[in-house]
Amino acid sequence: MVAPVRLTALAAMMAAARAASPPLPPVRAGAEDARQEAAVRALARRLLGPRAAAVALSVDGSLAAGGLDTYRVHSPPGAAVAVAVAGSSGVAAAAGLHRYLRDLCGCHLSWSGRQLRLPDPLPRVPAEIRATAPGRFRYYQNVCTQSYSFAWWDWARWEEEIDWMALSGINLALAFAGQEAVWQRVYLSLGLNQSEIDEYFTGPAFLAWNRMGNLHGWAGPLPRAWHLKQLYVQYRVLERMRSLGMITVLPAFAGHVPQGVLRAFPRVNATRLGGWSHFDCTYSCTYLLDPEDPMFQVIGTLFLKELIKEFGTDHIYSADTFNEMNPLSSDPAYLSRVSSAVFRSMTGADPKAVWLMQGWLFQHQPDFWQPAQVRALLHGVPLGRMIVLDLFAESRPVYQWTESFYGQPFIWCMLHNFGGNHGLFGTVEAINHGPFAARRFPNSTMVGTGLVPEGIEQNDMVYELMNELGWRQEPLDLPSWVARYAERRYGAPNAAAASAWQLLLRSVYNCTGVCVNHNRSPLVRRPSLRMDTEVWYNKSDVYEAWRLLLSAGAELGSSPTFGYDLADVTRQAAQQLVSEYYLSIRQAFQSRSLPELLTAGGVLVYDLLPELDGLLSSHRLFLLGRWLESARAVATSDREAEQYELNARNQVTLWGPNGNILDYANKQLGGLVLDYYGVRWSLFVSALVESLNSGSPFHQDQFNQAVFQVERGFIYNKKRYPTAPVGDTLEISKKIFLKYYPSAMRRGRAGPA
Repeated sequence: MVAPVRLTALAAMMAAARAASPPLPPVRAGAEDARQEAAVRALARRLLGPRAAAVALSVDGSLAAGGLDTYRVHSPPGAAVAVAVAGSSGVAAAAGLHRYLRDLCGCHLSWSGRQLRLPDPLPRVPAEIRATAPGRFRYYQNVCTQSYSFAWWDWARWEEEIDWMALSGINLALAFAGQEAVWQRVYLSLGLNQSEIDEYFTGPAFLAWNRMGNLHGWAGPLPRAWHLKQLYVQYRVLERMRSLGMITVLPAFAGHVPQGVLRAFPRVNATRLGGWSHFDCTYSCTYLLDPEDPMFQVIGTLFLKELIKEFGTDHIYSADTFNEMNPLSSDPAYLSRVSSAVFRSMTGADPKAVWLMQGWLFQHQPDFWQPAQVRALLHGVPLGRMIVLDLFAESRPVYQWTESFYGQPFIWCMLHNFGGNHGLFGTVEAINHGPFAARRFPNSTMVGTGLVPEGIEQNDMVYELMNELGWRQEPLDLPSWVARYAERRYGAPNAAAASAWQLLLRSVYNCTGVCVNHNRSPLVRRPSLRMDTEVWYNKSDVYEAWRLLLSAGAELGSSPTFGYDLADVTRQAAQQLVSEYYLSIRQAFQSRSLPELLTAGGVLVYDLLPELDGLLSSHRLFLLGRWLESARAVATSDREAEQYELNARNQVTLWGPNGNILDYANKQLGGLVLDYYGVRWSLFVSALVESLNSGSPFHQDQFNQAVFQVERGFIYNKKRYPTAPVGDTLEISKKIFLKYYPSAMRRGRAGPA
């Protein structure tokens, strides 16, 4: 562990960094203190029920030290209330409440469950707790999260998320729902017809990439009922976020237009971009307006004025013009004109506009984005009027080679997850030290920290850690922290569970170097003879953590969060076992040993994968049916329900009409493992057996053609999957353990492989 920096020294460095930062406009939540106070009190009642009466919550904007969110937690004299929490905003007060519940009551809140066994009476605070955030912002969401996780959410699910956001201290977040309804009004007013608009919008599960100019038309169109429902959700989301003191980020015009604009305005100067990520121009190759064409400002300002009229504004806007697409020219002057045009289209509608931009492009296409190109794009906007999200800072920080984004403010972000994949993963040392190193960087322009996963509802521990670091002045002692985490999460101390978490902390959660959490396990990939089985950790640590958690089952089995973790660790162990059996299958085939091939292939296809599917089907958060039925629930007709379900199925499998981004958004879900991955593996093993029996070579291309029909067949099979769990997770995990643990440990001791 690196020795913690002395608090006074760190405070001095933070002050120096703030002095070096360009001045941001006074962006702050518009809600009055009284409104924020009422909102955070309502949150406490939703969370604690009648016990909320013992907590006094107040909001006083004057508490903010130098514009930084601050909370105070203490026990007032007398016995009227056990604890009083005052915050400079609703979010700060909620974060203070969470601090009290976490540190003094031993409670836990996460996507996978809550542990709220409150002591009675509530404990008093021995000495006042006061905390000030080290940066202006704690940001949340990736543009892709809107599709990988939020696509089918109703208001009830959004309300839960916003409560979690506030308690986590998040004060800056995207609010993207309903924008297509506004765009439709704008396009119609410009003279486009409905068919041209329908050909442009993608289906709901792919809107993130339509908004960034990557795709058009795929899995669409958007029904009128979709627009109406999304507008309703957006009204509720904005009202709640703003009432809690969050700053909402609305979308702005990035320069991409439907083809219909060229018909309506034949003289417009627009160029067609290239295809994106294995898509051809049927669904890609979007048109980009020239930054100097007058229609750029007309369309951009018209959209933003209409959006502000509909939703109001907090003056921060998001736009991504070149997400994973090379610009038309590397000339710095051109790039500066593009960013200037985007920003002017914002200020044409809102003179106070600040542009929030994802910085993914700079590390994704480093050959194009050399220092001159990065500087030009960033300096097309006045310093302090753009905030850059250093999107993958835990692994590939951009601020280090751009002199802190050449003076533009930036937010140090943890990306962590790609595609919403399942898989235990973390870079805990990088996130424990990275934000503090970024603040100490010469002339740092860092203004906060952020969570930007492509998909959520996985690896709760990593997100709780990052949220806590957003309020800290120095790194944590991770082994001590994770010990407390396990006790809070399960609501009771347990030596075996604590030991399991120490093993997970040092293995799956401690990836170092350039780590990309994109699950490439053979389990979730199209089978071939050239599959990657390498991992960054000692696999025996996961098997041993599995054993330890099972041994804690008698004491902790009633804990919902324990049940989730047991399912997740068992799933990880099974994923490792799939890789081991794959290696046995490949070795048997290459050595032309048919008996060994039949044995290993038979165990994988007829036992291990069905057992894994049964395990996942025993927990509600690992059900394919839950994802599919949430899509169908948004529909207002059978036709819409079928379209939305096809969207949901395609996203987690083929990702495109022809497997364009095959398995990018893979999930390990009950139903999907058996009917999609299992069928693929069965076909693969059969093809290898046939090859050995006939003496003919195995042809990957022929197999790919055959297996594509299986993959496509799954999308259209119309099978309804359960939305309620079946079976006992603990008993199923024990059964798998007794079958596979001894051989797993023998294989796992070989270490990373």
